[in-house]
Amino acid sequence: MSEPSFPASIATPATTIDEVIDQLTIIVDWSRQNNSRMGYFAALYRKVTRQVKTGIADGFFDDGPRMERLDVIFANRYIHACYQYQSGQTPTKSWVKAFDVTECWWPIVLQHLLMGMNAHINLDLGIAAAETVSPEELPNLKGDFDKINGVLAGLVDDVKNELAEIWPLLGLLNRYLGSEETAIINFSMEKARDAAWSFAEELSPLSEERRQQAIVEKDAMFALFSNVIMHPGFVGSLVIKIVRLGERGTTRERIEILG
Repeated sequence: MSEPSFPASIATPATTIDEVIDQLTIIVDWSRQNNSRMGYFAALYRKVTRQVKTGIADGFFDDGPRMERLDVIFANRYIHACYQYQSGQTPTKSWVKAFDVTECWWPIVLQHLLMGMNAHINLDLGIAAAETVSPEELPNLKGDFDKINGVLAGLVDDVKNELAEIWPLLGLLNRYLGSEETAIINFSMEKARDAAWSFAEELSPLSEERRQQAIVEKDAMFALFSNVIMHPGFVGSLVIKIVRLGERGTTRERIEILG
């Protein structure tokens, strides 16, 4: 799919976390103006990036400059994938899957977010970690890498509340499940990041050729997994359709809620 009006300014990779936030804002604003569901993940990602920036400024991470470097490399993979897709090029298969469903009416907001997370955490994060430091320095990155879980955990309740604004019945579930639901989400995110770290360890010592081959293989695996997110069996699909019919607001309004 090609969208000529997509801002060409994001074709230039960001070099600082502030530039990342600026480019994410460009994607969010474009999505709002064009009623594009691409803005769901972009809005959430901008929120996470702002929290990481705050953590760096507050000394939360052991090595702030290194964490900013990781954040920038990581974000550039998503931003570049957006630009590739909207300019008629082809990003990784897992991102193609995520972007393709933004054209469809039936996926619920949570599915759009999960499709983005599948491509970005399951694939991009390990690649970014391996590119941030040398193989010898990679073990020293682990502590700050794990601290990202704390940043994400601090946003879980906010995101749950925002999704409840879009689908009001979720608010009842949030009140009923409470801390148990939050614990499950945090555990799932931690498991995904553990897998991303293992992928970084796999990639780090490889030659460029072998690294690219490993990325292609992992990308194919997660592109296949995206089918599970979109088609979670008969009962799951039925529940999703019920949720979708109950979601409130326009695409633009939902982006604003998530942002």
